[in-house]
This record gives sequence, C-alpha cells and structure tokens, in this order.
Amino acid sequence: MNIGPFQILIIALVILVLFGRGRISEMMGDFGKGVKSFRKGLNDDDTPAAPSARIDAARNGQADAAEAKSPDNSTSS
Repeated sequence: MNIGPFQILIIALVILVLFGRGRISEMMGDFGKGVKSFRKGLNDDDTPAAPSARIDAARNGQADAAEAKSPDNSTSS
C-alpha cells in the first residue's frame, strides 16, 4: 500500500484540525531551538581547555606539594 499525495494531504489536514495552526508553529519553533542547542553543544565540546585552567591546576598541585613538605602541618597532643 503506497501513500500518495492525496493521503498525505488528508493526514496534514487532520493534524491541523487536531492541533491548530498556532500549536504546530510553536512545536516547530521548539524543535528548531532544540536542534540549535544540540549543535551548539556539539561545537562546545570540541574546543580545548583554556590554558589558564591548566595553569591554575598546576599551581594548585605545586601548592599541595609545598604544604605536604612543611613541618608546620604536624599536630601535637
């Protein structure tokens, strides 16, 4: 059974009657926003980490090592 242009037109009219013109355009707008957000998310994942974040992490690692070496961290009872 093949669906021809006349059957597609009837299906489109039934959908239009059920949802109304405003609701269909709102759904298409939401769909477009979702696709745009998805593409933006894909593009954001491809960008490398900022050098400043790596520098801060290295500095924190050096600070942790310096604290471990200092004798002031010992507690006496």
